[in-house]
Amino acid sequence: MNKNNAIISEAMVYVNKLLLPLEWLYYHQYNHSLEVMERCVYLWKEEKLNSEEIEILALAGLFHDTGFVIQYDDNEYIWAKIARNYLTSVLYSNEKIKIIERLILATQASYREPKDILEKIIKDADLDNLWRDDFFEKKNKMKKELETIKKIKMKDPEWDHASLVLLNEHKYFTDSQKKEREWKKIENRRILESMLKELQD
Repeated sequence: MNKNNAIISEAMVYVNKLLLPLEWLYYHQYNHSLEVMERCVYLWKEEKLNSEEIEILALAGLFHDTGFVIQYDDNEYIWAKIARNYLTSVLYSNEKIKIIERLILATQASYREPKDILEKIIKDADLDNLWRDDFFEKKNKMKKELETIKKIKMKDPEWDHASLVLLNEHKYFTDSQKKEREWKKIENRRILESMLKELQD
């Protein structure tokens, strides 16, 4: 992606300001949006897609969690609306906005089967950290965030077990993501299983 792309650069500034009040969240901060955007771009390159799609993917990745500024749960449609409002204000193509809205909605956890390569890429990018070295760091940040938002206290064994279930059920969709991350999923799962076993002993 061209670093001088004005649409992307201006959108990054806007989303950064939008998410700045969420700096008290442990996981869903601006950095997460950046990571998803960057992974979308990376997978676009690996999957060798056409040049028009990279901007759409980057914008969808950047805006995909902006709904958290309004409410924490059931906010995917808010993400899409925020993206539409901003992109309409800068006279972005309505046809492209429709695709971006669709991609943002595809990141819902309940949306199990992506319909095309663009949806596959953004879903893989959104949960890229599950099969990365920083999985455990991100897992703990998500736990803290939920405890803060929900005003609850979760025991480590319960959270670790839920994380293990997620790892076992989750799958990536693009060939590039599977090839690069599969081995790390196996390792992270093994570590989690060992942690749970130690807690039970």
